[in-house]
Amino acid sequence: MKILLAPSETKVQGGYGQFNINSLLFLELTSTRKEILHKYINILQKNSFPELSKMFGLKKERDVNYHNRDIIHEPTMKAIERYTGVAFDYLNYNRLDNLSKEYIDNSVILFSNLFGFIRADDMIPEYRLKQGATIGELRAEKLYKEKSYLLEEYLKDEDILDLRAGFYDKFYKPTKAYTTLKFIKNGKVVSHWAKAYRGVVLREVAKAQVKTLDEFMNLSIENLTIEEIQIKKNKREIIYSIGGVQNSM
Repeated sequence: MKILLAPSETKVQGGYGQFNINSLLFLELTSTRKEILHKYINILQKNSFPELSKMFGLKKERDVNYHNRDIIHEPTMKAIERYTGVAFDYLNYNRLDNLSKEYIDNSVILFSNLFGFIRADDMIPEYRLKQGATIGELRAEKLYKEKSYLLEEYLKDEDILDLRAGFYDKFYKPTKAYTTLKFIKNGKVVSHWAKAYRGVVLREVAKAQVKTLDEFMNLSIENLTIEEIQIKKNKREIIYSIGGVQNSM
């Protein structure tokens, strides 16, 4: 089973080693990544505050200046450790045991707004790019969507659990059967806690070493109860109701 996961705009600082674009998932994407990175770096070098502010999704000059850096020569860390935010806080990757970490490294595919489809353990630098922002005239999601056949082939023999936000369908939308999750509380669809429970679900799946969607359907997750399962074409949506709220720690 492979698990699709959205990134976050916020990142953890630091790392080690030097970025190697050829080490990322799908060597066939290198030319596309280089095109996008070249444009991204050109915009950084122009140092136009309005353009950088829009691309970063930031308003304060101090914050914009911080992210205007030569990311190619910045230290790297695993993508799953680089991203922060609600889902990643509740996953709490660094506090998992080694077997669970290995499961995530091998099973999770992230959808970077800059680098496209990457493995959880791909080594990436700190960068800033607002979801949906153009990079000059380039729309990264459009360029990566054109190469999504690589991911389709990669996943052809895998069960797919899609934990992404809907925006990332613009990068890739499975044509084979896949499963998504929806979370409700007191009868209403939730946003913040949906992000949190995507992290919770991934954590519990990793701890249980789930290999198939059948195994996933039999996995008991604290505070989550299956209310309904809807099937539309190739998409199966599991609707969970949230009971109590878990602490990310």
